Amino acid sequence: MDKVRLGIIGMGNMGSGHMQSIIKGECPRIEVTAFADIDPQKLERAAGQLPTAKAFGDALQMLDSGLIDAALIAVPHYDHPTYAIECFKRHIHVMTEKPAGVYTRQVREMNAAAEKSDVKFAIMFNQRTNPIYSKAREIVQSGRLGQTKRLVWIVTNWYRTQAYYDSGSWRATWNGEGGGVLLNQAPHNLDLWQWIFGMPKRVRAFCTVGKYHNISVEDDVTIYGEYENGSTAVFISTTGEAPGTNRLEISGDLGKLVLEEGKLKWWKLKESERQICFNCKDGFVWPETDYEEFTAPEPDGHPILLNNFADAILDGKELIANGYEGLNSLSISNAAYISSWTDNWAEIPVDEDTFEKNLARLCLNEVEKKRTVSVSEPAQQLSQRWKVRW
Repeated sequence: MDKVRLGIIGMGNMGSGHMQSIIKGECPRIEVTAFADIDPQKLERAAGQLPTAKAFGDALQMLDSGLIDAALIAVPHYDHPTYAIECFKRHIHVMTEKPAGVYTRQVREMNAAAEKSDVKFAIMFNQRTNPIYSKAREIVQSGRLGQTKRLVWIVTNWYRTQAYYDSGSWRATWNGEGGGVLLNQAPHNLDLWQWIFGMPKRVRAFCTVGKYHNISVEDDVTIYGEYENGSTAVFISTTGEAPGTNRLEISGDLGKLVLEEGKLKWWKLKESERQICFNCKDGFVWPETDYEEFTAPEPDGHPILLNNFADAILDGKELIANGYEGLNSLSISNAAYISSWTDNWAEIPVDEDTFEKNLARLCLNEVEKKRTVSVSEPAQQLSQRWKVRW
């Protein structure tokens, strides 16, 4: 096999954006041979852009067609695990959009199905391709920052207007998306949090519903996390502040990292702060540090992950964003919701029964939302939407 025959499930903004990357030749080892959507207008538009691919009104028919080796899943959040599992049953490779799902039980079931199928499973965590974040991970994971102490991430530049939320009846609803900023915008940040710093053991969170918009889900979040080794994390995000901030600070006993305005700033202590603290006879000493900066242009992560997906299928290359790891960021957001709903700490792994019971109640009581505003977004702008904004 020289090329991966790809079928796209869902021809909305993300699905059509990925198809455009492939049409433009940015993914030379991938060929879109089929696509599926329940909306005839979206199928017609996609067929006009790529008449050589076969259109399906039913995704399962596409999976059974024999026309594809792999599927890219770009449908509403609840359906990510559903279609992934159907692919795994048919030994079809899977690249799913984020988040992995809405609740951890369905994602664990998806991961179990992937393990039984001899296929590649990836997730579109495109911000892992940013050299700034991968450098931070390398420093932390290598131990050069020493024993980790704290992560603080203020990422409040996910600004959205009311028109954005009014552009789709599924947007910002428990029934449609399964959550707000934590499920739509922040999964990338939650993934990077755990990818760089590791998974907390429990969280205390405050998720404020409709603080800045007329929506039934959260648009303002503060999470406090605790770790087995005593480290802590604070995560703050919202879609209701402008101009907003994106500042990630990570400290350890050997120094500090600050990621802001496209730079990684690294202060390196000449010896451990813990040794200085207990061995120094001067009560007001300022530990000596060396300083280093790291900058690099940000690539378009979407085609990079698609190309990596193809290389994994064709050559056995390691995946940049393994699909199994989607459970980690979702566990943080699920725990944050539980904490906010119960006004208490929430452990990780999450109490799935508590989460699902509360989610079902919110879905049942939610007033049906009508689409009132038409907001269009050209496919070529999608890569810009998910670029890191400093």
